[in-house]
Amino acid sequence: MGMTMIENLLARKAGVPRVRPGDIVTVDVDMCVLIDLQFATLWQQPRRIHDPRKVAVVMDHAVPAPSLKDAAGGPRARKFVADFGIEHFYDVGRHGICHQVIAENGLARPGEVLACTDSHTCAGGAYNTAARGLGPAEVYSILCTGATWFELAPTVRYELTGALPPEVSGKDVFLYLADTYGDATNQNLEFGGPGLPTVPLNDRRTIATQVAEISADFATFGVDDVLREFLAAREVTDFVAADADPDAEYADIRTIDLSGLEPYVARPGTVSRNGVPVSQVEPRRIDQAFIGSCANGQLDDLRIAAQILRGRTVAPGVRLLVTPASQQVYRDAMRLGYLQDIADAGGVVTNSTCGACFGYHMGVVGPGEVCLTSSTRNFTGRMGSTEAEIYMAAPATVAASAVTGYITDPRSVTA
Repeated sequence: MGMTMIENLLARKAGVPRVRPGDIVTVDVDMCVLIDLQFATLWQQPRRIHDPRKVAVVMDHAVPAPSLKDAAGGPRARKFVADFGIEHFYDVGRHGICHQVIAENGLARPGEVLACTDSHTCAGGAYNTAARGLGPAEVYSILCTGATWFELAPTVRYELTGALPPEVSGKDVFLYLADTYGDATNQNLEFGGPGLPTVPLNDRRTIATQVAEISADFATFGVDDVLREFLAAREVTDFVAADADPDAEYADIRTIDLSGLEPYVARPGTVSRNGVPVSQVEPRRIDQAFIGSCANGQLDDLRIAAQILRGRTVAPGVRLLVTPASQQVYRDAMRLGYLQDIADAGGVVTNSTCGACFGYHMGVVGPGEVCLTSSTRNFTGRMGSTEAEIYMAAPATVAASAVTGYITDPRSVTA
């Protein structure tokens, strides 16, 4: 039997002809990404690092610094970068959520290994990268040695057929998969099939990002013309793609007809087996609507929100907060008029940061409040009070709901 995408990738990186689920492989890491939180807590500068060219530092979670602790981390990060001559440094002004910055700058490349302390590092799988979130100690070790190890999990293949409807996004696809199949603990997820070209790259990254919420190890998408065009625009051409063998062995193969999907929402607590089509959800008043995060603060997400909000007004009693995923997204959205549409509707556009997504700043929810979010997580207490409720949906659903004041099918607003 042949190997899956992730098996072929890790076998090549480990220098072995074949790997199987259960094998432990040691691989060189092509890009090690550090974020601002590492420098704000328990940071000790190493005496040496393995290769400055394979290190990136991104100021993302708490930017600009909302506390003295975070403010103290900035000088440490800047000293580290200066001392070791690290060129991939994205300080305030070039900053953004690390997974967006990684994508914009071509740091996640097909057939390569990328590590970062953030749990949503699996986002890089949209670019055919073995991208994994690891603990701070392990990332520190990679920083110094250039290598790490993985125990290979079995792979589940999602065979995508049909075409993604224009009103359905990657978030809806993920919420449907999470509701239908539940957790993917100790599994790798692979996405391909004839329907893949109809899924825009931003939606692929949303899906890859979100598989962290069902506890998958890696998420990998194949390389096609859509991805090649994206990478070529960033002068990334010298890569070796990881493909699945025709006779690859999978733990399961699940066929998904994209054309049959519709907007989805996850109820508070978890995304796993806890979703429902928005058309069937119970009417629920909301206090806060949030569009942003590494999963859904991309330029296309802001475009979708702006199209729905243009000429409309946010409902009384609702706070609409929009956080672009990076400074580059912010600038592009401003130039294209998206931010003007959002602000004119009564929305608040914030600085690019993780902020509200992890309940840290610029959008913390209070006791008894209901938040509809397009961010990454909806467990109790994630965005603030443990007495708040967090529903999760796509940006189109969040924008439509901000206008009506309750969870609303976006098709009913745009029809």
